[in-house]
Amino acid sequence: MSCLTASSPITCILDKITSQILNPVIILLFALATIMFLWGIIQYVIGSQGDTGKLEKAKNVILYGIIGMFIMASAWGVVAVLQNFFQ
Repeated sequence: MSCLTASSPITCILDKITSQILNPVIILLFALATIMFLWGIIQYVIGSQGDTGKLEKAKNVILYGIIGMFIMASAWGVVAVLQNFFQ
C-alpha cells in the first residue's frame, strides 16, 4: 500500500513498520524457535541414551522452543489486532 492511498499518516507509518520490520523479524524468530524445538526433540530421542541429565536438558530445550513459538504467535496476533484497530 502506498502512502498516497492510505487513509491517514498513522496508517501509512504502521503499515510500513509492520510489513518491512515486524513481520520479517517475527518470521525469523518463529523459525529459530521451531529449530530450537526440533533440536530439543533430536537431543531427547537420539542423544539421551538414558542419561537423566541429558534428558532434562533436552526437555528444557523443547519447553523453551514451545514457549518461543507461543510468544511469536502471540506477537503476530497483537500486530494484526493493532493493524485492524488503526485501519
